[in-house]
Amino acid sequence: MPLYKRSFAEFIGTFWLVFGGCGAAVFAAGFPVLGIGFAGVALAFGLTVVTMAYALGHISGGHFNPAVSVGLVVGGRFPAAELPAYIGAQVLGGIVAGGMLYLIASGNADFSLAGGLASNGYGEHSPGGYSMLSALLIEILLTAVFIIVIMGATDSRAPAGFAPLAIGLALTLIHLISIPITNTSVNPARSTGPAVFVGDWALSQLWLFWVAPLVGAAIGALIYRCFDKR
Repeated sequence: MPLYKRSFAEFIGTFWLVFGGCGAAVFAAGFPVLGIGFAGVALAFGLTVVTMAYALGHISGGHFNPAVSVGLVVGGRFPAAELPAYIGAQVLGGIVAGGMLYLIASGNADFSLAGGLASNGYGEHSPGGYSMLSALLIEILLTAVFIIVIMGATDSRAPAGFAPLAIGLALTLIHLISIPITNTSVNPARSTGPAVFVGDWALSQLWLFWVAPLVGAAIGALIYRCFDKR
């Protein structure tokens, strides 16, 4: 499959992840009194991965996340030469999704970017008021575990056909743990999409949601390589 087609699949998959997950947070989490809450948002993120992994995973590998792509490079599962194309497509997909969320949300007279458009943050912008150190640690840890799950579920020794379910459930659990801490990133493209439109604090804190997931992904990949069959 040509690289441009695989990159386009990554664009679509990442768009769906950001639009579906962040859209659930923006439109449905607390609507207007009875909403889906944290658990519903966590499930929404998991479902975006499950659906697109089954739909497009056989085309691009179903990364939909720069940290996953980096982790798979470190883990020896993906060629480094293709990393720029994948990351570019993923980030663009996240930004387009963020723009679509902004356009739709702004159709409500009460909408304000002060709500953050589901951006990730720490300190006063953490849903639970958690510090920068807490945000850094949780994002590194959870991204590392996410990569271990991805590499394990897609290992040739694993049961065939169940990888999207394992990965989607892992992402759901990750969100259940960390939405109160950072609004959950573990995905720089997911963080970048809304931050571009919120600007201000969301952009100034965006560095953490690139650094921590990329570091965590590399750690997770190195850990899984300890179980390599070779």
